[in-house]
Order: sequence, then structure tokens, then C-alpha cells
Amino acid sequence: MTTGLTEDAPADGAPGADPRPRENRPRENRRRGTGRGAEPRPPLRYRIITVSLLAVAALYFLTPVYWLAVSATKSSSDLFGTFGFWFHDPRPLDRLRQVLTHDDGIYIRWFLNSLLYAGVGALVATLLSAAAGYALAVYRFPGREAVFNVVLAGVLIPGTALALPLYLLFSELGLANTYAAVLIPSVVSPFGVYLCRIYAAAAVPGSLLEAARVDGAGETRIFTTLGLRLMTPALVTVFLFQFVHIWNNFFLPLVMLSDSDLYPVQLGLASWQGYADRQPELYQYTVGGALLSVLPLMVLMGVLQRYWRTGLTEGSVKA
Repeated sequence: MTTGLTEDAPADGAPGADPRPRENRPRENRRRGTGRGAEPRPPLRYRIITVSLLAVAALYFLTPVYWLAVSATKSSSDLFGTFGFWFHDPRPLDRLRQVLTHDDGIYIRWFLNSLLYAGVGALVATLLSAAAGYALAVYRFPGREAVFNVVLAGVLIPGTALALPLYLLFSELGLANTYAAVLIPSVVSPFGVYLCRIYAAAAVPGSLLEAARVDGAGETRIFTTLGLRLMTPALVTVFLFQFVHIWNNFFLPLVMLSDSDLYPVQLGLASWQGYADRQPELYQYTVGGALLSVLPLMVLMGVLQRYWRTGLTEGSVKA
């Protein structure tokens, strides 16, 4: 016969037992495995469906990466003559060495160019977004909402629509086919300004700023010592998004650059692909280079993902 008590609940009359009649006790106390405040687990079928959908999504996204890792160990002839999802005479170190040494190591130069464009561009874009978002969230001035609406409009404009006007402008300034032609447009991030404004409004309390002003701190010191620290999750999120965007950007360098020594890795791999019909070994070099090009993004995502998740959740809820 069941007593209606949980296994760890004291019996009636024992020390620590609930003195109220059993029928008046909270219902959650009389359920097995559910304590006060515990959230009920979803039904088993819903958990199975959720896990199955996540497994299918993971398989969908990881299959191309697996194919890329397998294909990078093959020669150009094996790339087309063998089964694509399994190894055949794998020589990963030799294949990658050929990629890195081809044409006097041009791939290494492309890789370093991408690090320059993405690293410097993302860092400067993050700092500018932090300053603009902080100012829009903290200070009251005429036209503040109009400026913010212009920033929102910038989020909606695709980058490809601005590439040709930017090229004409940089050509007039004599900056086309230079590092600046890719770096300067990369330091502008309307989405970063929007995210920093929303996050600063939620995470930077006005009382703390007033206390700092009473203590004699200037606005610049308040921003650098308090604002940036409180906005760290949002800044890491902006840096990650901007780094990935610049690293994968293809159309802007294609329009701006004509010197292959200035190419980022994505544009360089596309140029190899274009000559692969005349040099079949470039097929294998393109695949191997593509594998190397995703490694920095994987490392960056693995290191910053906890800040990324925090930035998305905390910055969207106002305390």
C-alpha cells in the first residue's frame, strides 16, 4: 500500500514531519520526484523528437566539414575517382604542405591578409560600435532616435549593394587596390551599434554612472573603466560576428582588389578554382586550402561561444 509520501519524506509523527493534515499539504510534496519549485520534465516523446531533430541538423551541418576533411587528404585524381566520404591513400601532411608551398607560398600570404582584414576590422568595428551604442543608450540629445533609425536602416541594406559605390569613392580617393579599400568598410557595423545600444541600455545602470560622476570621474574614464567592462558579453558577440563576416566576405575584395598579393583567402581560393581546368592539381589545393580556412573560425567559435550565448540572452532582457 502506498503512503503518498516521497521516499525521503519523514513519516507522520516523526521529527521534521509536516504537521498539517495530508490532504492539506502542497500537492508537489506528495508527488514522487517533484519537490517544491521543481520544473516538470517534458514527456519522453517530445524529448525524443527534439533530440532527433537536433541530430539531423548536426548531421546536415557537419557532413560538408567531414567531406572537406576527407577530400583534403586525397590527390586531384582521387578526388574525382574515389568515394567522396572515405579515405583513399591518405597523405594529409603531404597534401597540406603542397598547398602551403605552391606558387612560393601565396596561400600563406592570403591567409595572413585575411587575419589582417578580419582581426583589425573586427576589433576596430567592435570599439566603434561600443562607443556609438553606449552614447545612444546613456546620453540624451536631440535627434538621438533619428540617428538610431538611420543605424537600423543600415542593418537592412545588403553589403553587395554598397560595393560598387564604395569602389567608385575609393577610386576617386586613390585607395582602390590597397589594404585600406577592404579595411575601412569593414570597421563599420550597423548591427554592432544596434546590439551595443540595446545591451548598454539593459546592463549599464544610470545610478552607477551618477556615482562615478560624483566621485569625479570623467565621461571617457567612465566609458573605458565601467561601460566597456559591463558590456563585455555584447562586445565579444559583435567581435565574433564581425570577424566571421569579414573572413567570409568575397564580393567586396573582388570589387576592390586586382593585385593577387592583397587577396584574402576566400578570393584566392576562388582564383585557384578558376585556373583548375588548366592545372588539375589546383582542385586539390583548393580543397586543402578551404579546410585550413575554416580552422580559425572553429577555434574562435569554440573559445568565445560562452560569451556569445551570454551576450545574446542578457542583452535582450532589460533588468
